[in-house]
Amino acid sequence: MYKSLEQALLDLEKAGMLKRIHQEVDPNLEMAEIARQVFENNGPALLFEKVKGSPFRAACNIFGTQERLDFLFRKTIKGTQTAVQFKSNPVQFFKNPNPVKLLRAACTGINALPRRSGSIKDFEECTLADLPQIKSWPLDGGAFITLPQVATRPSENASVMTTNVGMYRIQISGNEYVPNEECGLHYQIKRDIARHHRKAIEENRPLKVSIFIGGTPAQTVAAVMPMPENLSELFFAGMLGGRRFRYFIHDGYLISSDADFCILGEMEPELKPEGPFGDHIGYYSDKHDFPCLKVKKVLCKKNAIYPFTVVGRPPKEDTLFGSFIHQITKPMVPASIPGLHAIHAVDDAGVHPLCLALASERFVPYAKEREPMELLKTANAILGFNQASLSKYLLIAAKEDNANLNVNDVPAFFAHVLERLDFSRDLHFQTATTIDTLDYTGGRLNHGSKLIMAAAGEKRRNLRHDMQDIEILQLPDAFTNSQGKTSRNLIKMPMAGVLIIQAPAFDENEREAIFMQLESALDKWEFRENYPWISIVDQVSEIDNERLDGSKLPDFLWLTFTRSDPARDIFGLQSFIQNKHWGCHAPIIVDARVKPHHQKSLTIPNEIKKRAAEILKQEL
Repeated sequence: MYKSLEQALLDLEKAGMLKRIHQEVDPNLEMAEIARQVFENNGPALLFEKVKGSPFRAACNIFGTQERLDFLFRKTIKGTQTAVQFKSNPVQFFKNPNPVKLLRAACTGINALPRRSGSIKDFEECTLADLPQIKSWPLDGGAFITLPQVATRPSENASVMTTNVGMYRIQISGNEYVPNEECGLHYQIKRDIARHHRKAIEENRPLKVSIFIGGTPAQTVAAVMPMPENLSELFFAGMLGGRRFRYFIHDGYLISSDADFCILGEMEPELKPEGPFGDHIGYYSDKHDFPCLKVKKVLCKKNAIYPFTVVGRPPKEDTLFGSFIHQITKPMVPASIPGLHAIHAVDDAGVHPLCLALASERFVPYAKEREPMELLKTANAILGFNQASLSKYLLIAAKEDNANLNVNDVPAFFAHVLERLDFSRDLHFQTATTIDTLDYTGGRLNHGSKLIMAAAGEKRRNLRHDMQDIEILQLPDAFTNSQGKTSRNLIKMPMAGVLIIQAPAFDENEREAIFMQLESALDKWEFRENYPWISIVDQVSEIDNERLDGSKLPDFLWLTFTRSDPARDIFGLQSFIQNKHWGCHAPIIVDARVKPHHQKSLTIPNEIKKRAAEILKQEL
């Protein structure tokens, strides 16, 4: 039961899971690249003892492997899972009572209650400029706090039980922010802090905000936990930490007694430009107006340690956060949405761009042919449920067709869906709607479209995975002549039933003509039903100097779902609109090329890569 971040790090070090970096490191790109490389090589957590320009130590990759997560929460994970199981289905929990589980749930429940402890005397004061000024990517607008725990209450006199804690990036330098007096607070749509902010605006008062950094590992994980709207993340921090969340109130601000740092400030209606920032989808999010926090005080412990993470194209450390949370909350999903059995936000596709779901189809059990009906009800429930509401592409299948279908087996799930889709009936678009703030495929911030692909019933087609099939596919001259390649050179098969076709760079004026030519070629191809999904990608796609052609499954997922908007970029053979419903015949064609309104993908200079590699070689 850790009482501080340092205690947890020392425990990791004792177990051989943490190494120290003794030489001075530069927070401008260098530290972030070190963190990326150590994560990619399945390396240890790191403790930087000398950070250029800062008096504080820093730590990264704390949660970078499943082994470390299991180790850090080895004493509390079972109790937390038991408590979640009880919360999700108390009737089932008591049907077969287990004394050990009952005792475990009771003990975990006690730790869930926050406890008033500590005082302002336990902290010293510092400034934002004293914090490690970590800049992760070259075009970032400044330094960012990447593991903040942003705590707000409906009012300063509200009960601690009403506290919302979320992880919203904090920009502490750059742009128009007054040094040491202001910082940017970027919260996306569908974040609970918005309720508190809206209430403060309606009451014409600033919102008091506390930003905790560090503290027990459970506090950090709690900040990304998708809790029910009226249940505070502080409860979860206590359960997972095996120790009640310690806090005190100072000038109306909630302060974590165990945190390494606490930034206290007021958020008013005033907005200031925030960003750009290299984000977890694998692209920069652009500079936009977001709330500005007027900093009143920055507190730190005497030997504070500054934890940070680095995001970018998955997988990264936040991938482990997602899988760990799913491990805990898995029982809550079917309890929250009747008929839903499993759900998977695909990390390789950027998380929110692609969601796979398995559900029941029971509406008409006497029908001779099963078709998606209940699946559509469930799909719409998913698109209204917590963070799943940000899903852009939702592929949902009926459990009755295959009880063993696994949403985590992406190729098998895709094959199951593609074999059964009736493309004239089973594609359901939501246009002119809200999408993830970090997704720019829709052309406007927070705006875009969604697509539900619902599959139920018997197989309609057999999928093939044979490169010889494309020998008789004659691509239009616009594809082959512009690149001096044959059809075979331009087509990849990342999995059964799926083609990736490289094409010339996007040109709005030429797209319609080119795609009409492609549809004409496909119409004559005898295997078109066997390859019902085609993604069109750029001839040269690179990220961090790595060439992507779509032949690997992770590349297909990332290119297709992070570079397309369903309503803008999906085409199909013999497409039609009937009663405002869009349909087509197989295959569908997804234009996943880079468009002018897209953001830049993330790359890092080679000299920074080399320097980071040298430091790791010397220190590890």
